[in-house]
Amino acid sequence: MKRGILLVFIAFLLIDTAALAQSFYSVRRDRKLIGQLGFGTATYLGELSNERDYFDTRPSINLGAQIFLGRRVSVRSELTWYNLKGSDAQADPESGRRSRNLSFQSNNYELNVTGAISLFPNGVRFYQRSSFNIYGFAGVGVTYINPKTIYQGEKIALQPLQTEGVSYARVQPVIPYGLGIRIKQGPFFNLAIEGGLRKLFTDYLDDVSTVHKDVTTFNDPVAAALADRRPEIGRALAAPGTQRGNPRDDDAYFLLNVKLEYYLPITLGGTGYKKPTGNRIKYKKYRPGRRRR
Repeated sequence: MKRGILLVFIAFLLIDTAALAQSFYSVRRDRKLIGQLGFGTATYLGELSNERDYFDTRPSINLGAQIFLGRRVSVRSELTWYNLKGSDAQADPESGRRSRNLSFQSNNYELNVTGAISLFPNGVRFYQRSSFNIYGFAGVGVTYINPKTIYQGEKIALQPLQTEGVSYARVQPVIPYGLGIRIKQGPFFNLAIEGGLRKLFTDYLDDVSTVHKDVTTFNDPVAAALADRRPEIGRALAAPGTQRGNPRDDDAYFLLNVKLEYYLPITLGGTGYKKPTGNRIKYKKYRPGRRRR
């Protein structure tokens, strides 16, 4: 995934280099399409997160494309890979969570479409944009979740086990929104720093939400073992119906990214550059012996 994103971005640069070599007026072209490549962190917000961990160090990578519809308004689409992790073993001792002994980790994907409004208007041409800008964005998307845990040295997918007796989908809707700053880096590049919260409509990003199920009702012994992991640390099984999570608050995650934005050598609706035109003066060819009028 990471290698593929990097190769695509390198291809964008090679395409532009060829375009610059072929056209003297390439800098004058009205480049409207922007390619984006970003790297950053993903912070998990749910039952297995620590309230003091405001910014996690889990990685995220995104690739996207953006187009300005006006001097302030733009629309973009992004594909993001992000990693999340949470564990009761790392919780604050005073929280009382360590006895629950649950944990998860996941590699997730998000595809979204968002609109953004910039504080300062851009120039008529792309290279006349503001050197510094602030923008807000919001939109819709979907995310693929697949929480797993380590059990007896192996990674086990939790969603098929239904550890709480609840079936949930791996593809979930998401609402991304946040703020960013954009800094001009020459005629073709921007550097953007962006933070965005992702609102989910599920509490099973981490496979933890409601209450403990009676482990004797599980047909799969692995599902029974992962539904209540207290015995692994010498604790007694929780009574059926005992609180396992908090269904009143859906899970969420936060992405903090640094993005390189590049104005692609692709023109939409013409080149954006026109040669000067005006009234042409027509001259009649003079022929000797003819009288000029």
